[in-house]
Amino acid sequence: MKQPQQQQNQEKKQTGSRGSEKILGEAVPAVVEEIIGRTGFRGEITQVKCLVQAGKDRGRSMRRNVRGPVRINDILILRETEIEARRIKSKVSKGAYT
Repeated sequence: MKQPQQQQNQEKKQTGSRGSEKILGEAVPAVVEEIIGRTGFRGEITQVKCLVQAGKDRGRSMRRNVRGPVRINDILILRETEIEARRIKSKVSKGAYT
């Protein structure tokens, strides 16, 4: 009896990829307009202002956090355009408060 139940549980866990349920729309391109600053515990995240190029929010300018190298006029592929990054409050440009 236990053997078939374990197989059914394993099959349920393997359906869908990680986070695939959250992505309802399609990927949308956005162009980096401005680099606002660095954030994250060690300064590894760059906050940028980008302009959405397609989709329902076309023409909207929004703040996003980007991990990795980024320059002005780079194209980001956004999975969603509803959520905007929080503003960087402090003048500390990198790392934790000292």
